[in-house]
Amino acid sequence: MTSVKIFIPQDAAALSVGADEVAALVQTQAETHNLPIEIIRNGSRGMLWLEPLVEVETPNGRIAYGPVGCEDVPSLFEKKFWEKHDHPLCHGLTEEIPFFKKQERLTFARCGLTDPLSLTDYRTYDGFNGLENALKMSPADVCQTVRDSGLRGRGGAGFPTGIKWQTVLGAESDVKYICCNADEGDSGTFADRMIMEGDPFSLIEGMAIAGYAVGAQEGYIYLRSEYPHANRILEQAIQIAHDNNWLGNNIQGSGFSFSLEVRKGAGAYICGEETSMLESMEGKRGLVRAKPPIPALSGFFGKPTVINNVLSLTTVPIILAKGAAYYESFGIGRSRGTQPFQLSGNVKQGGLIEKAFGLTLRELIYDYGQGTRSGRDVRAVQVGGPLGAYLSDSQFDLALGYEEMSEGGALLGHGGVVLFDDSVDMAQQARFAFEFCTIESCGKCTPCRIGAQRGLETMDRVIAGDNVETNLDLLEDLCELMKDGSLCAMGGLTPLPVESAIQNFPNDFYSKTDSRS
Repeated sequence: MTSVKIFIPQDAAALSVGADEVAALVQTQAETHNLPIEIIRNGSRGMLWLEPLVEVETPNGRIAYGPVGCEDVPSLFEKKFWEKHDHPLCHGLTEEIPFFKKQERLTFARCGLTDPLSLTDYRTYDGFNGLENALKMSPADVCQTVRDSGLRGRGGAGFPTGIKWQTVLGAESDVKYICCNADEGDSGTFADRMIMEGDPFSLIEGMAIAGYAVGAQEGYIYLRSEYPHANRILEQAIQIAHDNNWLGNNIQGSGFSFSLEVRKGAGAYICGEETSMLESMEGKRGLVRAKPPIPALSGFFGKPTVINNVLSLTTVPIILAKGAAYYESFGIGRSRGTQPFQLSGNVKQGGLIEKAFGLTLRELIYDYGQGTRSGRDVRAVQVGGPLGAYLSDSQFDLALGYEEMSEGGALLGHGGVVLFDDSVDMAQQARFAFEFCTIESCGKCTPCRIGAQRGLETMDRVIAGDNVETNLDLLEDLCELMKDGSLCAMGGLTPLPVESAIQNFPNDFYSKTDSRS
């Protein structure tokens, strides 16, 4: 009898709800039923409300069951879930689940399909095709291809990736570096973690392409220490790539050499800012550097350095494999390609949705997320992490693109979207923005270090109903100072959630009883 292939994710989200225990019990039950099986620990498909998601391979495709707990495993075998598919937890073909079917997966095309550490799987699904194509081109042509694709930084700033690469290519230096910013610290974001755990070779390939394009032979992944599973998988994947000459000397006989290693952070949110990250990588305290000079000219140890986010680098392989025009054909305006949106908070169907730029927040919230988990009305959505704007229902029809969000007074950031129902107190959320900045500021510049603390104290007075009008006027002045005077986006963006909360939800502030009136 042919072995039945069963896929159970080893993604951190799945592990947190018992995927290892489910996998062990599936193996035990299979032995009890004399069923030959092969369990493949894949990455997550991104449907996090269904984790642990168990898939079984059939002639018609993979059939999905979830969320599967240990208590469900015996009944799966009693129902012969590999043949009959009539179990209550069965969702039919994974590819036909509405949440998944309507996506446009380019960056995450392999995530959840393959064994993350199988080089054979990676090659089967077009892995390293992009690097092979790049090595046949000139470095300048590779940079131009990335520029023509319209790919922009997925870390938040949205700077054109190809322009950054061309700057480093043109810089005169004996040594250049590629640094991947994998310090994914924004609340409600998990796309970097998902792809590092589910498709690590795509990051390795993207960084090797970047190295070839700009003349760098060394690359570093700055990984947050809170991602131990990603660290383990990346280390193994890097070794496998070295052993098979996709990293190291004279890659695939091309004459190009590139090495890669992981550097772990130490839990500082500010090190998601590129110059603080460089300071940390150099063994120093994570303090923001003044710019200029920009890292592209003077970065890691003063050398020209490409700094890109995980999603930017893992998107590069498909651009080099299928061409700039293919990738550029997705999206709207100056936002080309796709964005992996991460839906979390008080949401019924949380997870990762990769779609072309241009869908609206309303579509994301209701078509994919199916509203709140609590069943109450959606009142507010924060887009772009803890320093992103709070948006109300009147703004849910904003198109999700860089310029489109900016025109609506918001930012897209890393693509995190966090839902709040109508029980939320937006004055408390505004206070949290100042509190967060107070804790996470590197302390180098006064507007951020002191401004956040003064903002926290002023918000406490507003919440207590103490001279509300006067203190809100003071907050307005303080926010202007932080925006204009802060050294980096940590202090410069802290006013965004505060001002948007006051503007879009004024009753939560002005309704406070003034104790002095």
